[in-house]
Amino acid sequence: MMKNIFDKQVTDEFIKRINKLETSTKPKWGKMSVDQMLAHCNVTYEMVFEQKHKKPNSFTKLILKLFVKNTVVNDTLYKKNGRTAPQFLITDTKNFEAEKKRLIDYLEKTQGLGADYFNGKASHSFGTLSTQEWNNMFYKHIDHHLNQFNV
Repeated sequence: MMKNIFDKQVTDEFIKRINKLETSTKPKWGKMSVDQMLAHCNVTYEMVFEQKHKKPNSFTKLILKLFVKNTVVNDTLYKKNGRTAPQFLITDTKNFEAEKKRLIDYLEKTQGLGADYFNGKASHSFGTLSTQEWNNMFYKHIDHHLNQFNV
């Protein structure tokens, strides 16, 4: 079972871990730099709170629901070097401090809105999700990448 991302203590734990990152922090695996990883983690929240990413068409959404959704929302941790969706690929250099601040702000906003806000809310790619599914998606993605960067 994942920790509860809507719990202030859990959010504060993540923020402490994020604040341990430095521009020179190197990954234990993978190709992303620390600034790219932060930008990559922000994409999840951009899809929830911004109108920045194009929504998948009906066919693509069906494929995502059938073949990807369970991996993203279940309580099994991600494996190292897994594949990511195209909108999550960050290949250019990002502003480390700006991406770090955005991620912390998104975490605080999510925690502040609370579990009830997300219960039954439709996701960008997977349709309606339960609070537990939202929690799993948010928690394990950030935890995976913070572990990748050894914080």
